[in-house]
This record gives sequence, C-alpha cells and structure tokens, in this order.
Amino acid sequence: MVKQKLAKIGYHIKKYGIGRTIQKILFRIFRCDEKKKKAEQKIYQNWILQNEPKEEELQAQRTVKFAYQPKISIVVPMYDTDENFFLELLNSLLAQTYTNWELCLADGSKQKNETIFAMCSRFGKIKYQFLGKNGGISENTNRALEMAEGDFIAFLDHDDCLPPFCLYEVVKAINENPNVEFLYSDEDKMDEKGKRFLPYFKPDFAPETLECHNYMTHLVVVKKTLVDKIGLLNSQFDGAQDFDFVLRATEATKQIVHIPKILYHWRAHAKSTAYVADTKQYAYVAGQKVVEEHLKRIGKVGTVANPGEVPGVYQIKYEIKANPKVSILILNKEEYHLLKRCLTSILTLTSYSNYEICILDNHSKEPKTIAFYEKIKNYPNIQIRRAQSTEKSVSQIINAGIQEADSDFVVQLSRYLKIVTPDWLENAIGYAQNPEIGAVGARIYASNKAIWHAGMAYGISGTAENLLVGLPYGKHDDFGREAATRNVSAVSGACLVARREIYEEVGFLDETLFPNDLQDVDFCLKLLEKGYRVVYNPYVELIWAKAQMKKQEYSTEEENFQTKWSHFLEKADPYYSPYFSKNKGNFVIKTKGQAND
Repeated sequence: MVKQKLAKIGYHIKKYGIGRTIQKILFRIFRCDEKKKKAEQKIYQNWILQNEPKEEELQAQRTVKFAYQPKISIVVPMYDTDENFFLELLNSLLAQTYTNWELCLADGSKQKNETIFAMCSRFGKIKYQFLGKNGGISENTNRALEMAEGDFIAFLDHDDCLPPFCLYEVVKAINENPNVEFLYSDEDKMDEKGKRFLPYFKPDFAPETLECHNYMTHLVVVKKTLVDKIGLLNSQFDGAQDFDFVLRATEATKQIVHIPKILYHWRAHAKSTAYVADTKQYAYVAGQKVVEEHLKRIGKVGTVANPGEVPGVYQIKYEIKANPKVSILILNKEEYHLLKRCLTSILTLTSYSNYEICILDNHSKEPKTIAFYEKIKNYPNIQIRRAQSTEKSVSQIINAGIQEADSDFVVQLSRYLKIVTPDWLENAIGYAQNPEIGAVGARIYASNKAIWHAGMAYGISGTAENLLVGLPYGKHDDFGREAATRNVSAVSGACLVARREIYEEVGFLDETLFPNDLQDVDFCLKLLEKGYRVVYNPYVELIWAKAQMKKQEYSTEEENFQTKWSHFLEKADPYYSPYFSKNKGNFVIKTKGQAND
C-alpha cells in the first residue's frame, strides 16, 4: 500500500510538479473541498426527491403486468458477510416492485453464519450454498451462477443494495427492447448509515470508454443465453473479474441497453473499493491484463499502461499500421509570432516523423507575416497555401487544404496551440486508424493550465460546448473523466485528427451553413449519423500559447445548427446524461429553474 501511494505521488510530481502535488496532498489532509462536497450532496438529495418514484408510484408499479415477465436471477458471492449489511440487501430485494426473481448465494466463508442462514431459510426465492472454503471472488460468483435458473442474470455484491424500483425498470427495458442481451444502469454510493452520495450518471454504450475504464460496474444484467455463450468469470483476473466479464459480453453482442436511472447503491465502508480506490491495488494490475486480453480477442495490437493519473483508468497505445503520412493543417491570419511558436513546438517535440505541415493563409497582408513565410517556405516538410480570392470563410480554406493534401490523415490544428506531449500524433493516429472511428480530439489546456477542452457535448448552451472547461490542472473530475479516453459526440477543430477519406465520405466541412463557426461540431455529428464514433484522447495534450480567444457570436450559424440538428437536440447527448445541466458542460446535476434545462 505504502509503495503504491509513493508511486502515485511520484507520478503526480512528474506530471504536475511538486507545488501542485503538495497542494493536492494538503487539500486531502485538511479537506479544503468539504464545502463543495456538501453543496453537491445537497443538490443530489434534491435530485433524489425530484426524480425517484414516490410510494404511490411504487404501488402502481406493483400492479403492472408486463407482456414478458422474465425471471431475474440475482447472484451474490459471499465472504465474511456483515449481518447488518446483508439484512439491508435482503430487505431491498423483498421490497422490489417486480417480484419474479430469485436470489442465488454462494458463501465462501470459513464458517457458516447461522444468522444469515436463518434469514435465507425463510424465503423460497433464496438459494443458499455454503462452500466451506473461499475460492475467491470469481469462483464464489461462479458457484452462485451455477444455481441460477432465471432468464437474465443480475450481479450484486454482498454489502450493496438495490432501490425498490430496480428490477421493475430492468424488466421494463427488456420489454421495450425485446432483443436485448446486456443491460447496465447508473449507480451511486451509500455510506454505512445508508446515506447516498456521488451519483454516477453514465454514458450510453461507449466502446472506447469501456476498454480503458470499466464505467459500467453496477448494475449489470445479462441474458442467461449470453452467459452460457461467453462462459463464467475468470479467476485469473480476480479484482477485475467484472471488467473482464463485461468486455467479453459486450464483444459478443450488440444488443446493449443503458438504463439512465440510479438502480444500484454501492456500499462505501472502510474495507470497500467504493470508499478508497487505493484499497485494492492488485485490482488495477489485474485490470491492465484484462485490457491486454481484450485487445488480443478483437485482433488489435497495442500496449496497455496504467499511467497512475487515476486508479483504474488505462491508456491504450495502438500500434500504427504502415507508417501513414499525416498533413497538419494550420489556418493562419497575421500574428506570425503565434504561428512561429506553434511550429516550433511541433518541429522540436513531435516524435512521429512522417508528417507535413501545411499553413493555410487566410489573406494575410502584414509585412512581418509575409517575411516569416519567406523565411520558412523552403523547410522540407512545410508548405504555405495562400487562400484564393474566392475563399472567404474558414470552412472554405480548410476544405481546400484537405483536398490538396497528399496524405492518409489530416490534423486540423489551431495556431494558438503548442504541443505538450511528443507522442501526440502516435496517440491520435492509433485511434483514428480504426475503421469505426471518425475523429479524434485532444486534451487542451488554457494558458493557465486549466482544462479548456475535454471533448464536446451537443445540446449545451443551445448548440454544443467544450466539456470540463476550467477544471484546474492536476485536479480530477469525478471518475477521472478528464484523464480517461472517452467516446464523445464531438471534438474541437482546434485539434481534430481524422482519416482524409472520411472528409470525402461526409462532404467535407459545411461551407454554406457553417462558414466560420460550428463546422467542427457539424462535421462530428455527420460522422455520428454515418455510424462512426468520435474519441477524446487525453494523451494528446496541447496548451494555448496565449489567453484563449473568446467565442465570437455567430448567431446565424447557431440558428443553422439548431435547425439542421434539431433531431439530435431534441434528444439527450448519448455521452452526456440528461440529468446534467445544459448551461455548461461540467457534468453538474441540473436543478429545476435553470434557464436552459
């Protein structure tokens, strides 16, 4: 434990510096963010009151007769189970408004707990097997699975609880999606006294997010036939056995449904992973192996690292195929000193060699800018393209650069940015080369090193906005969102990497509706419509060289966006919960009365 903590401190010093690391340690010691946590807790308690069913609604659920009433087998591995926690678990099941379920318990304790056994013996729905020895989390769970006779399997830990409407919502989703084979829900944590906190409102199925971070965790419900197909839990991954199981299951089916409701209460106590992530360091080592095996099964080649920024969040660095050529397109108008700074960072830091830089000049006239062009025009991998008189908009000039580029990949890059990570192109191309990926974006810092961009979501502020803007450098958002590779609906054109052929397929940037703004979001949504995915990669890191530009007002383009993408805007962004505020992209729970909510 001490060794792991020292390693984590060393990582933070290396990445964020000793000053920021000391500040973070002091914050933890003196709990300086306690006031913020209390405010968030108050908001969540109000959310519970406003959104979860009241007693009369629960009574109505008990009278519902679904067309299909599957039996749900709830499997629970047990080991030295706390009697009080188990009683709460049992009561939470007995209170379910959907009643066609069974509870399968496999107890790996050294001695049978007669009190717990007596509780179980009272109910015919409960199957209890005393194993006599502890086979570990996977083996104990498998013994419980072998008892299951239900149509669907739900996984529950021995000290956690389900809300009374949990199974009702699961069966409702099954009836609404007859072919579904895999379901998961949102969750929260619950302390030893039953007080709920830290809700996790999850995205819809997000493959790139999942393979780097087991965001599904609880509740997971799987069709029995799918379990039979993929096999039981694998004990060689104990500690991350659920991660392995979820990856194997989602590899085997496309019939996956996310239920955007809090259907699981994860108990946080002194011995649980829910309370302190560092309590089970072995789980993160196992998780790394899980991802490595996942890559082998799906036929992808890459290395998996546990970089240490956030426990349980892994980095995949895919092997790049065939040394593809990359065109870095930089739109520039005057301000040659910023362009120079950007170019210097690329030329001195970039470790990938097969690239060219194409400066797309937007009608610059200042003598200093022209002189700078003359100075660099003979660099072997730099080209300068002067905009034609007919090219008046940003989208027109970028499209012309893309069309003339002789490359496999295109990088749209703002001249205001400096490169931070030398392997930025390798990290971006590794994902962009995947045929299912349409675009890859970066973690971009403001000039003060706070987050400026960590992906984008649509529907925020009426159109779309950057996520996690203003998150201080070295401070983690809940669940390490800024540090995790994630599927998002869009990424900023300040740094956007895509295969060149993709532009041809979707029709390049829209010069008519979005000549100067929102063309990047529009491009990404066109990708989503074509069935591609968009990825935010936090290991592609850049920083603004000066105070970032304020967003200009392009009311016509915003109106165009709202009209063109109204069918998207009327639904929630699949990667940004409908329970989050639409005023800002900061993953804050919305409250009643907010202007845009």
